[in-house]
Amino acid sequence: MRNAFVLTVALCLVGMAAAAADANDGCILFDASYGERLPGSTDEVGLWWASSGWKVSKTRPIPKQSGRAIEISAARNEAEAAQLIVRPAKGLTGFLATSGALAGPAGATISAENVEVLRVRYVNVQRPSDITGAKAPWPDPLPPFKGPIGIAAGENQPLWVRVHVPREAAAGRYEGLIHLAADGWQADVPLCVRVYGFELPDRMTLTTAFGFNPGTVFGYQKISDPQQRHEVLEKYWAALSAHHISPYSPTPYHSAQVEWVKRSADEVKGLPEEDAKLLQEHALTPKFDWAAWDAEMERMFSTYHFNSFRLGIPGIASDLQGFQHGTRGHTLAFTAYCQAVQEHLREKGWLDEAYVYWFDEPNKNQYDHVMAGFRSLKEAAPDINRMLTEQVEPALVGGPNLWCPLSMWYGHAAAEERRAAGDIFWWYVCTLPKKPYCGLFTDHPGTDLRVWLWQTWQYKMIGVLVWHTNLWTTGEAYPDTPQNPYEDAMSWMTGYGTKRGEKKPWGNGDGRFMYPPEAAASGQQAETVLDGPVDSIRFEMLRDGIEDYEYLAILQRALEARKGTMSARKYRRYSKLLEVPESITSDLTTYTKDPAPIEKQRDRIARAIERLSRQ
Repeated sequence: MRNAFVLTVALCLVGMAAAAADANDGCILFDASYGERLPGSTDEVGLWWASSGWKVSKTRPIPKQSGRAIEISAARNEAEAAQLIVRPAKGLTGFLATSGALAGPAGATISAENVEVLRVRYVNVQRPSDITGAKAPWPDPLPPFKGPIGIAAGENQPLWVRVHVPREAAAGRYEGLIHLAADGWQADVPLCVRVYGFELPDRMTLTTAFGFNPGTVFGYQKISDPQQRHEVLEKYWAALSAHHISPYSPTPYHSAQVEWVKRSADEVKGLPEEDAKLLQEHALTPKFDWAAWDAEMERMFSTYHFNSFRLGIPGIASDLQGFQHGTRGHTLAFTAYCQAVQEHLREKGWLDEAYVYWFDEPNKNQYDHVMAGFRSLKEAAPDINRMLTEQVEPALVGGPNLWCPLSMWYGHAAAEERRAAGDIFWWYVCTLPKKPYCGLFTDHPGTDLRVWLWQTWQYKMIGVLVWHTNLWTTGEAYPDTPQNPYEDAMSWMTGYGTKRGEKKPWGNGDGRFMYPPEAAASGQQAETVLDGPVDSIRFEMLRDGIEDYEYLAILQRALEARKGTMSARKYRRYSKLLEVPESITSDLTTYTKDPAPIEKQRDRIARAIERLSRQ
């Protein structure tokens, strides 16, 4: 998803940022307006908490406002987090944090295994992505505790308290403690979790499509054994699934087997003479063995609840079986292939999940080529989604039926016309957009990706796409040894004429929502590392935004189901909750940097769902 114009604009903006971002005044990282001091906080060791939607700087002072406990709200079968911040006056050694079980209504409990405490680690931003950022340590990786750690004097150490609410949990309030201990010191911090009286589904309504490279994982973690590769890949699939993210290809080592064969004279009886001759003399008929691919796809859907997959179709605008595009031999082979795939997907019930993504961000002088390919695909298999990463352009109408524009180039009026004609819409972010839009960068407000999902609902998008999730290094920027993404926060350009050893910035964290295990951070260790990925704050915000979208979808479905049984006045009152309030976002460049309006609206929607579920 990188065309020359996008990259030119991106580099200009990054250059502006590098020149302007030495001054930290006004940067969201240094906001001190939020948070509450917790019971047990002392002058020796300050304890406070904050919403997961804030990015807590190392130097942020302890808030003066006091609270009773860390507060989290979640539906059943949902994960939600908050931050517990420890700030010692003198350095702590041997620090660990653990959780006990949570006690709820009528003897109900949420086990300690459902409450994770992760460390918030900082990455040093040396070159801000844009003028929103600042040269400073920014919080992003969320590694698990592998043992005791030290906490420096006078610095914040946030902890990520993530609660997974079981699907069988009773609705109501649960209370428990997070136990903190260090050499010569300990404290217990109260945690309260409000469980809503409804359940999130395993499979989300919003479609997701994100790039992922298993080879990068195996290279960093020094895994060559096939069985170990399988075991570790499962951990990455689980991490993607836990954040409701579907990879482009969930079956990288399983594919349908195809054999191209010639047809016999009996098989071509009744066909036009030219076609019959071509089919007998050339291998233009595909025969598929779907067994291995089907089994793996079914496992991916049932185990990890992915809801999309990228479909490869050979010969869309290139030679096929020795015939040039546009020739009769090509048409026969391409049509047979596409129709076989389409009907198999229909039989399996997977047509809605499949999309063909064969061309990326075309320039205007490439539109004719793109349209030629889409016309071939549309004629051969009209029911397979034809996706294009481009905004609606008159010259492309009739080609893609699944448009996926960059968010900043989305035109609502043009999209509404295409929706009326039956087309559907996703959108994406990458190295663009930058300020003042919601972006994916480490040095942007914590609310960015979550708000992006509210905008996704607001503008009637049914899917989101991001080009990569584990871009840990690029060969141009790091030609000899891999990049350590914990030490170098920038994502560096690959391709597009970039020379070996040349570093051209895309933006901090672009294409990187997961980190390698800390033991494999440099990719230079001798031993094999079999751990799964390290999550990031931005990955968590994506998950929360997708779950917010699901709250809206659940409310919408509940209203439609009860439309005939409630008064028009009540229906209008509930329906108002389906409108994204201006306090969250009024347009693509005006949105909240404070998570409180998001959390307040989410609670309103949750309570409405609870009321409707009782009716």
